[in-house]
Amino acid sequence: MSPGLATASPLVHQYRLDEFFALDAPPGGGHYELIAGVLYMVPPPSGPHNLVASRLNMVFATYAAAHPQDCVLFVPRTPIWTPADTYLEPDLFLVSAERMKGMDPGRLSTADLVVEILSPGSAVYDRTAKADTYAALGVQELWLVDLEGRSIEQRVLAKGVWEVAGTHAGSALVNATVFPGLTVVPAEIFP
Repeated sequence: MSPGLATASPLVHQYRLDEFFALDAPPGGGHYELIAGVLYMVPPPSGPHNLVASRLNMVFATYAAAHPQDCVLFVPRTPIWTPADTYLEPDLFLVSAERMKGMDPGRLSTADLVVEILSPGSAVYDRTAKADTYAALGVQELWLVDLEGRSIEQRVLAKGVWEVAGTHAGSALVNATVFPGLTVVPAEIFP
């Protein structure tokens, strides 16, 4: 681990999934997520976040509809969770048809391409703890959509570690590495 990075204290209560599922919703909206038993509060999304999510969802849905034999699209509030006390809600994600064969659709434990839309209240968490968890779960590609920077950072998993494949803005196409033909133009998704 790099020096200077904050980590969860070993004295923090470690939640089991049954305890997590019994929690009341956090005050003020948002939702909780769980990483190896450590509880995180994710603030509610903003209007720009919702608009970008909607536009990306349309692009991904068009791709998934044209390639039903290759992938399945999952939208907000669909979790990726494991018996190891981890429960995450990506903004949207694609799972290859091949991976779907080995998973229960009601208990998805990984994905091939995950999109996280960074909000000021969750950007550090999304870039670090959540991204690291996706890598540990074997997610092959991660797009971090930066609302303030109006860009998409594309990460690809290589030997268990994220490598930045590029940061795309304006009319620079983002070409998915795990789903050939899936492309996004950043300028077309930002409000």
